[in-house]
Amino acid sequence: MQWESGAVVRVTRHRRVFEVTVRGEIDYDECDLLGAAWDEADDCALPVTVVDLTGLTFGDSQLLRSLLDARRRHQADGRSFVLLGPLQASVDRLLTISGTREYFTLTDSREAALRTTDG
Repeated sequence: MQWESGAVVRVTRHRRVFEVTVRGEIDYDECDLLGAAWDEADDCALPVTVVDLTGLTFGDSQLLRSLLDARRRHQADGRSFVLLGPLQASVDRLLTISGTREYFTLTDSREAALRTTDG
């Protein structure tokens, strides 16, 4: 899925892991892309969703709301939700300033995220 602004959201299904890769800038106008990815993750109902944010250069409160909603949905279904970094400074700042960083499981290694979840 690609939005006119250049934001890209790509989904990949592994054996036990649903991976969402986010690139570019995500704000109000692009949050529909994330919503579609979360819906697809719910439909697949794999045990783990890994969200690769390494290429995300900007996110606002709508991004944060979308991530928190996806985390809540996964938690309600007993599925894991992992954010993959390293995070760009602006995205790390968003999570830190909002006090939500500790709500998420974060890892800086895609291989480790997939390996630890039997992906």
